[in-house]
Amino acid sequence: MHYLITGGTGLIGSSLCQHLLTAGHDVTVLSRNRQKVINLFSDKVAAVESLDEIDQQHAIDIVINLAGEPIANKRWSDKQKAVLEKSRIDLTEHLVNWIKRRQHKPHTLISGSAVGWYGDQGSQPLTEDSSYQNDYTHELCEKWEQAALAAPNDIRTCIIRTGLVLSTEGGVLQRMLLPFKLGLGCTLGNGHQFMPWIHISDIVQLIIYISQNPSAKGIFNATAPHPVTNKTFTKSLAKHLQRPAFLKAPESILKFALGEMSQLLLGGQRAYPEKAKEIGYQFQYTELDNAFNNLLNKS
Repeated sequence: MHYLITGGTGLIGSSLCQHLLTAGHDVTVLSRNRQKVINLFSDKVAAVESLDEIDQQHAIDIVINLAGEPIANKRWSDKQKAVLEKSRIDLTEHLVNWIKRRQHKPHTLISGSAVGWYGDQGSQPLTEDSSYQNDYTHELCEKWEQAALAAPNDIRTCIIRTGLVLSTEGGVLQRMLLPFKLGLGCTLGNGHQFMPWIHISDIVQLIIYISQNPSAKGIFNATAPHPVTNKTFTKSLAKHLQRPAFLKAPESILKFALGEMSQLLLGGQRAYPEKAKEIGYQFQYTELDNAFNNLLNKS
């Protein structure tokens, strides 16, 4: 099959591309930086900087939309919010409009989102059928999802609400490793907020599984079956690195330093992947300790 991937140079996208290439699929990557794509994959993928570069007669079977400015890189000023929205909502709208104009349309669109759609819900168990608490992360994810759901009715559309992706190649775990190795790991706030996590291998395999399962439609929580609190996550990571982690970052300091963005650290979602299990996906890493054993021993 021929996959078109946006965000193909990101943490999830680059790993996804490698898996698809290994499996013998054709891959086209849409990126603002063609050279970065070439540096990652040489001539194994087709790199395009505009959808207009893809010929109408060049069949695309599956579109996977993962592009988006990292949400935790900068404080959420009005300017930064505009960047976050443009990189997700505007791009997705452009992608869907391109699909509508295609003579030979893809049969499947899989578009990214995040468990932030649910807002901060404390210890309340959350499935794909749960409601939400209204905050900025919900508003951002909702607009992002609705842009994808505007795809034509004859295209199978799936939304992936991703949790914290664990990898030593990037993302939240990579940023945490150095301070934890220095003995500066700490609990955030009271540590009771849930951190819905997923191993990089599972998020990639889940996306591929959904892409190749014609019965899979709608919303999917891309999270491991056993979410943990921030306190548990902190203790587990410190244990695997054989370092202490007795420090605490008070809620007041985080709010002062990060402003509205502090909700990413102080809020949480106890999300469960009910629909992924319903369609038969088998998680390789269901427990946090097993995920850390794999990632940290490998690194």
